[in-house]
Formats: sequence, C-alpha cells, structure tokens
Amino acid sequence: MFETILVQPIYNLFIAAVGVMPHGDAGLAIIALTFLMRLVLYPVFTASIRTQMGMQAMQGDLDIIKVEHKDDKERLAREQIALFKKHKVNPLAGFLALFIQLVVLIALYFALFREHFPQIDTALLYPFVHAPSVVSTNFFGLIDLLTPHHLVLPLLVGATQFAAIWLTLGRTPSPQGGGDKAAVARMQQQMMLYFMPAVMVVTTYFFAAAVGVYFVATNLFSVGQEWLIRRELKNLPAARQAKN
Repeated sequence: MFETILVQPIYNLFIAAVGVMPHGDAGLAIIALTFLMRLVLYPVFTASIRTQMGMQAMQGDLDIIKVEHKDDKERLAREQIALFKKHKVNPLAGFLALFIQLVVLIALYFALFREHFPQIDTALLYPFVHAPSVVSTNFFGLIDLLTPHHLVLPLLVGATQFAAIWLTLGRTPSPQGGGDKAAVARMQQQMMLYFMPAVMVVTTYFFAAAVGVYFVATNLFSVGQEWLIRRELKNLPAARQAKN
C-alpha cells in the first residue's frame, strides 16, 4: 500500500520531471519535485507556522490558567481548548507537517534507490508517463547524486538549515529574565540554531548526494515561505486599519 499510494506517484512525478530537464538532470528533477510537493502542501506547512505563532501569542495566558486551575484538570482542559480556538491553534498542525515531510522524504528515497535508479522500472510507470531517453545522475556535471561523502553539499545543507531556523526564531520573542525557565528556553533556541544544522551537515555527508539536494531545496522553500508569511503579517495591521 505504501508503494501504491506514495512511492509510485512520486516515482512517476520524478521520472516525468527527469524527462523534461536539460540533459535529463536528476538533480534539477529533485529540486522541481520538491518545490512542486511543497507548493501542493503549502497550506499544511503554513498552518503549522501559524500554529507556532499562535502558541507563542497564547503562552502567557496558558501559564496563567495552568496556575489558576492546577487542581481542576477538567476546567484546565476547557480553558486550554478555549485558548486554542481564540488563537486559532491546531495542536496537530506541527506534527502533521513534520509527518508529511518525513513520509515524502522516505518515499522519494525509496523511489530513487530501491528502484535502482538511473535504471527505469517501467512496470511502475503510469501509461501516460514515458521513460526519458537521457538520464544523468551528475548534478550540473559536478555532483554524483548516488554517492555519499561530498564536502560542499553538506555545508550548503547546514547553511540553508541555519537560515531557515534563524528566520523562524526571528519571529519568536527572546526569553527575558534570569529565571530557570528563561535560561532553558534560551538554551533550547541556541541548540536549535546551531546543533540542528550541525546534525544535518553530518547526516548529509553520510547519505547519497540526492538527499542533500532535497534538503537544500526544502530549506530554500522554507525560507521563502517564512518571508511570505512575515510579509503577510506585516501588512495585516495596515489592512485592518484601512478596513476600519
């Protein structure tokens, strides 16, 4: 079922993309496929970002009701649900976005490597998808997408991951005060900003370059998406004022 629902459609999209890319460049096909899937799933990831921002906005009220109703779990649950509705927070949005991204990555990895790409498994192709006459696994003639242990690509993954996280933290108020809670929050932000990109650099180094290309494309799309949402939120007060 996993192959029929996820691997086969992604495999067909990928092969179709390779067929229209210059010289059958599989790296360009991965980028195009990544952007296409992120565009289709844009509402899901946008909902995740809005949920994060809503959680940040309601954190103060949430802390208050946790103290006020600490002995009444049922009342606390009702108040939390009311806060979620007020700030339009969907607690499952972040999990859903992460789950979808992980599933897509696994499906793409299966499509590329389990099917022995660059050989084309015509049995998996839909009738309207044709095997390309030329297939190149050398991205711009520089990177072999099927081999690991590249040097520049992992650094690009780390840099773009850093940029995406830095932009995300930019809309998160810095923890204030000298309490333990603020100190832990600051430490978590620093770990997210520096540790995650470092993990991605090491991970990408040991995986085939195709995975790194996917990560770079995903991170660049995330940066653009973050910019669009920031622009929308920046213009929101002016739009409300003009409406009034």
